[in-house]
Amino acid sequence: MQDLNNTRPGKPIFENDKWLWEKHYPEGISWRMPILKKPLFHIFDHALAKYPDNILCDFQGKSFTYKQIGSYIDRVARGLQGLGVKKGVKVGLFLPNTPYSFMFYYGILKTGATVVNYNPLYVERELTHQIEDSETDIMVTMDLAFLTDKMDKMFHATRLKKVIVCPMAAVLPFPKNFLYPLFKFKDISRVKPDDHYVFFNDFINNNGQPEPATVDVENDIAVLQYTGGTTGVPKGAVLTHGNLYANVQQTLGWVGGIIDPGRDVMMGVLPFFHVFAMTIVMNCAVWAGMKIALHPKFVLDDLLDSIKKHRPTFLPAVPAIFNAIATSPRVKDIDFSCLKFCMSGGAPLPGEVKRLFVEKTGCSNLGEGYGMTETSPVVAFNPCKGHIKDGSVGMPIPGTIIEIIDRDDGVSVMTVGQKGEICISGPQVMKGYYNKPDETAEVFKHGPLHTGDVGYIDDEGYLFLVDRIKDMIIIRGYKVYPRFIEEALYKHPAVQECIVAGVPDTERGETVWAWVKPLDGRTVTEDDLKKFLADKVSPIELPRKIIIRTKPLPRTAIGKLDKKAVLAEEGIVRPVTS
Repeated sequence: MQDLNNTRPGKPIFENDKWLWEKHYPEGISWRMPILKKPLFHIFDHALAKYPDNILCDFQGKSFTYKQIGSYIDRVARGLQGLGVKKGVKVGLFLPNTPYSFMFYYGILKTGATVVNYNPLYVERELTHQIEDSETDIMVTMDLAFLTDKMDKMFHATRLKKVIVCPMAAVLPFPKNFLYPLFKFKDISRVKPDDHYVFFNDFINNNGQPEPATVDVENDIAVLQYTGGTTGVPKGAVLTHGNLYANVQQTLGWVGGIIDPGRDVMMGVLPFFHVFAMTIVMNCAVWAGMKIALHPKFVLDDLLDSIKKHRPTFLPAVPAIFNAIATSPRVKDIDFSCLKFCMSGGAPLPGEVKRLFVEKTGCSNLGEGYGMTETSPVVAFNPCKGHIKDGSVGMPIPGTIIEIIDRDDGVSVMTVGQKGEICISGPQVMKGYYNKPDETAEVFKHGPLHTGDVGYIDDEGYLFLVDRIKDMIIIRGYKVYPRFIEEALYKHPAVQECIVAGVPDTERGETVWAWVKPLDGRTVTEDDLKKFLADKVSPIELPRKIIIRTKPLPRTAIGKLDKKAVLAEEGIVRPVTS
C-alpha cells in the first residue's frame, strides 16, 4: 500500500496532517484503517470457517449453503488443475448469475489462475477481441444454446481450447429441474463430448483436494476486468489479489457499522461479470456471511417478488433499476422497511429519481457512490450512518485519495469547489491495462489514476460528479454537461427516463439531442419539454431535438441507460474526446 501521507506540494485540501474529508468522517470510521494483503479466495475461506451452515445463495427457490458451495469450489479447483490450469492461465466466465458463479470464481482463484469476466450478451466480434486480448484458453459457460453456439465459433476464430459446460437444470429446485428440459428444450444446447467440451459432472468427479497455490498478492492478477476505459477499444484492467481484497476491506470498513454478519441478506440482481456486482454483491456479501437472493437477470416483477420473499437488507443497483421500482404500479403494495441501505452506482443518480424512490418506498437511506473498473471499483460513497448529500457521490472510502486536477495542465490541484478531472490513488487502483503499456502510461501520466471524469470536492470533503469528459458536449467552445440537462428533464412529471447526448453539427461543432420515454399512460411532446426546460437550462444547453420514445430506452447488461446504443440506433457516431 502506498504512503498515504505523501502529498503534492501546496495541496489545498491537505492541512495539519489530515485530509479535508477526514475531519468530517462518520463517527467510528477511520480513513487510516489498516488494510491487509491476502489472496482474494481468502474471502470465501473466511466465510466458510465462520458460517458453514448459512445459506450463501437462493437461486430460483433452491438454496445452497457455504459448506455446499465450498465443496464444489475445491472440486472445481482440482478439476481445473487436471486441465493444466495454474498461475498465468486465464479462465473466462461466460455466465449469467447462478450458483456456478461462486464455484468457478473462487475455484479459479484457488489455483492461482486469473478470472476473465465475459458478458453473456457479447456478440462474436466482442468475444473474439476479448479472448485474444486476454489470452483466455478455457471458458466456463452454461448448457444454453445462445451461449454454446457462440463458443462453437470461437474454437475456429480464436485461441480458445476448452469450454466447461454447466447444466442449468442441476441448480434449479424441484420440480423446475425436471420441467426445465421439457419446456425449455429449444433453449438447451446440444453439444457433444469431444476434445473441446468438458461437462461439469465429469469435470468435478475428483477428490476435491486441489494443490495449494502460492499467490503474490501485490502482483498476481486475480481478475482481468474489461472496460472501455476513458477512450477507445475495451482494455483489460489488471486487478491483483491485493487490489480486490483491499476494496472489500475498504467497503466493509465504510458500511461496517450497519452490517449484521451472518444475518444480512444481499439482493443479487446486478450481474457478477460487472465489477460493481463482483465486489459489492459477491465478495463483500460473502465476507459478511450474507445470503444472496440471486437473479440471473433483471426482471422488475421478479425483483419485487424477491424483495417480498427474501426481505433483503442491502440493495445495490443502478439508477435505472431504482427508477423502475419507483415508477412501478406495484410499489405501493410492497414493504421496503427491510432495507438498511440502498447503494446506487454504475451511473449518475438523477436527483429526481432519488426523490421519487424515497417518496414511493419510504427508504431514505439511498446513497450514491462512485467508482470505476480500474479501481476495483469503489472509490467514494455516501455514509450509511451520517449525512447523505443530495447530488454527491460521497466521501473517499478508507485509504483512498481523491484529487481534482486542472484539465489544462494535468498537474495543478484545484481548490475546494473548483471543477477538474478526478484523479485517484489507493490500494484498490489497478496495476495497469493488460499488455497495453502506452495506454497504462497515459492514464497514470502524473502518478494517480486519471479517471476521465469531471468533478469537484466541497468544503466537507464530499465529491460531486459533474460528467464524463468523453460525454461532454462542446458547442462553439462552450462546455455542456449532459447530466445537468438530464437532471432538469427528470423534473418533468411525465418523464420516466431520458438520455442526453452530443450530436455532430457542421455549424456549431456539436449540438444537444435528448431521447425521452414518458411514463406509461402519460403523453408529452417535444414542444412541451422545450418549454419546460426554458427556465432550467441556458439557451445553448437547450436540446435542439427531443425524440419521444414509446418503448424503453436501451440499457447495458448491468441495467444502466446506454448512450452509445441510442446514438447507434440513430446512425450517429461521435468523435472520441480525449
